[in-house]
This record gives sequence, C-alpha cells and structure tokens, in this order.
Amino acid sequence: MDIRFVTAGGGDVLAVMASEGGQLSASAQSVDAAGGGRLSKAMGAARFTGGAGSVLDLLAPEGVDYARVLVIGVGKAETADGMAVERWAGHAIRRVLTSGAEKLVLQPDALPGVSKAEAGAHAALGARLASYRFDAYRTKLKPDQTPSLKSVEIVMEAPAPARARADKDAALAEGVFFARDLVNEPSNVLYPASFAERLRDLETLGVEVDIIEPATMEKLGMGALLGVAQGSANPARLVAMSWNGARTKGTRPLALVGKGVTFDTGGISIKPAAGMEEMKGDMGGAAAVAGAMKAIALRKAKANVVGVVALVENMPGANAQRPGDIVTTMSGQTIEVLNTDAEGRLILADAVWYAQDKFNPTAVIDLATLTGAVIVALGHEHAGLYCNDDDLAHAITIAANAEGEAVWRMPLGAGYDKMIDSPTADMKNISGKPAAGSIVGAQFIKRFIKDGVHWAHIDIAGTAWKPGPYEDPLSPSWATGYGVRLLNRLVANKFEE
Repeated sequence: MDIRFVTAGGGDVLAVMASEGGQLSASAQSVDAAGGGRLSKAMGAARFTGGAGSVLDLLAPEGVDYARVLVIGVGKAETADGMAVERWAGHAIRRVLTSGAEKLVLQPDALPGVSKAEAGAHAALGARLASYRFDAYRTKLKPDQTPSLKSVEIVMEAPAPARARADKDAALAEGVFFARDLVNEPSNVLYPASFAERLRDLETLGVEVDIIEPATMEKLGMGALLGVAQGSANPARLVAMSWNGARTKGTRPLALVGKGVTFDTGGISIKPAAGMEEMKGDMGGAAAVAGAMKAIALRKAKANVVGVVALVENMPGANAQRPGDIVTTMSGQTIEVLNTDAEGRLILADAVWYAQDKFNPTAVIDLATLTGAVIVALGHEHAGLYCNDDDLAHAITIAANAEGEAVWRMPLGAGYDKMIDSPTADMKNISGKPAAGSIVGAQFIKRFIKDGVHWAHIDIAGTAWKPGPYEDPLSPSWATGYGVRLLNRLVANKFEE
C-alpha cells in the first residue's frame, strides 16, 4: 500500500478527527463548514461523542468532495498521544481496506501532547500497521474479502518533517510484519531449519547471520537445548544475528535472546488437545528478536546489537526427553527435568549463556512465550517484566509505554529461587507448586546470567498473539509482533551513540 504526504488530497474516503465531547479537530471543522455543518448535525443525531475508536460514517455528504467521510474519535484530547493517532488512522484503514475504495485521505491534526508533524508520522505508521494481512494460504477470497485500498494520502501544510520521521517508521513496520509473518506461519512450514534460513535474508541488510547446527551445539555442551529437541524429526538450530552499527569500535553489544519453539506439544508431558494449535506461536520471542533486528538494520541504528534465537520443536517422539532426566547445560550447571512442557527455560538456559560467552554484551534481554501463569496474572494487556537492574527496567518500561507494548514489572527473590532447588541436580525446571509460575520461570533463567551482567526477561505469553476478535486496529491478525517496537525504541533510547 502506497502512503504519501501531500499538501492537498483527494480520493474516495476522507478520515478526520474528533475528541471526546464531540469536538471536531481543526481540519474536521473546515470540512464541516464546507458541508454546511452536516458533520456536526450527523454527530448530534447519532449521539457521537468522539470516544477513542468510535466511528461516524457519512455517505456522500453534500458539499464535500468525497464519497464517504469518516469521523473517528481519539478520546480525551488532553490525554491523547501518538498511539491514539496511530489507532485513529488504524480504524480508518480497517473501515476502508476491503470496502471497494482505492484511495483514503487522512487529515490528522495536532493534539495537546502531539505536534502536527508527529501526528502525521504516527498516522502513517498506524496506517501501515493496520494494513497487515496474512493471506498466504487463503485461495478462495471473495471480492469483498480482498483488499481494494491502494493508496493513502496524509494531508499536511508542511509535510517534510512528518515524511522524514515516517520513512524511519517504515523500517519499524517492516520489522513488525516480519515478526507477525513468522508467528502466523504453520509449523509444517516454519520449523527450526526453515526459520533459520529465513533469517539469512537479513544478510542483505548488513546483518551477520551465523547458523549453528546440532553437532556444534553438542561440542559447546548445550545439553538443555538439545534435550528439548531430541524427540523431533526436525533438528534444532541456534542462530546469532549481529548488527554492528556503533560509531565507536569495540562497543559492547546489547544481546537480545528469543525463545523459538516452532511447535510445542509439551513433549512427554503432553498438553491437552484443545487450543494446542496455538502452540505454533511458541516462537514469538524469537520472532520479536528477528523483527527487531530487521528494523534496527533497516534504519541503520548507530548501535551494536546481537540477536540470538534458540529454535527447537518439542515433540513426544521415541527419543524424546523424559520427566526425571538430568541434562548438563553449556554453563556446566545441571538441570533435573521434572516437566518436559517447561521447555522454554531449558533452551534459554543455553542461549543466554552462549550470548554472554560469545559476545560479552553490556546487557541481555530475553523474550519468551514462557508461561501460561503470566496470562493468569496479567491477561493479554501486559507482558511480565523481570529484571536484575532498576535502570534497565526503567528504560524498558519507558520504551514499552511509548510504543503501546505495555509491561508490568514482577518480583524476583531468594524465596522464589529456592523453589527450584533439586536434591539430585543443581536445579529443577519447575517448582512443583501451583504458585508463582511465571516468577519461577524467570528465576530459573536468572541462574544462567553471569555476575555483573544486566539482564531482563520479558514473558510475552499473553501478548505475542491475541484471542479474537482482534479489537486493536494496529494488530489486525492473530499474531501481534509484540516486542519489536519495544526493543527498537529501547535501542534508540538507551544504546545508540
């Protein structure tokens, strides 16, 4: 879809803003005046209040040179931010995408906390994100299910600043789309080897991609990662992606580590059948890391960032890992595997150690669809954040809030750590108690973080995908691409020179 900034637009559909209380924005007031007050009259007749996401759809209003005018609410003007503008544009896209209209005109306006240029850039990003489709396997789409929208024009008196920012944001959208595509793919198409090969495409952007196969992993002593994979006919892969964009030579990188279980049956500790199809998305952490690396490379970030993803398939095969097995990790620590469905922490144990051992990072951030327990605690609104450094936790929270990918910091502590002590190994992979499941998972990963290394774990089990209907216009598919925006903003805020 083509998105352009223009000083005057024309097309099939026009979208304007209104804030809570039925207050039309400046551009919308001009349209209302040209139409003899028809927008205001329609708002009154429909009891339209301008609440966030509310839409008033006017067909062929007299005096206005558009077949449709959409008045879309942004909520309270004094609290509306850039995300509100993105959702405003997203709602317009969702209304028009398959309507038969070919051109949409957006007229964003400044808000108390958002300049006109910022509003234009946010509108462009919202339009891009809302246009996402995953139709690769749909062969019988009807005409009214097929996108008709070809272009979006964003009308601004001085579009240059908005256009410059929007060009950078286009890289971010590409990263989000990459992550969504990976999560949406079926597991018969996306398995460890094919996932790894898709990451090779990042080499064209200047990312160094190193794919590590099982024989090398065995030499490195990655018994925890290989143990999860041993029941599958699809061998494991570990992929390291390096972006070296820092101006200062030798700058230590930020390490991003992702859980990539391309399908999770639970292994011998098999999951219930209902809903198991969603476990194709158990590689959402790896997808987020891959998407962030793509966005960082596309915008040529002035930072050194490495992305490490552990890719496995957890299957109950004849050679599958058994409950009670003891494995030795790359760090030398041993793990008693009490539940083979607590596999994400096992592969991360070796992946985070490898990232530290190989790259000597300034900080490690891992993302994983780790536990159902985090959904019990936080639902689908926040990811769980666990961190051993207050400054890093604060920086992640700031980035998350700015990008609409909310996190909630959860506790760590010695009492939780004792819950994974094992009488027969250095630790066990579950506590065995029906409490604090997400915290225990984080405590487990923390045991593989070296002394002095700043670390954060983000449990995205409730945010990597959403149950339908998909109400957020910026996430119009099952897969959200959660984490890409957060990581990209964090790099820009804290790790770029």
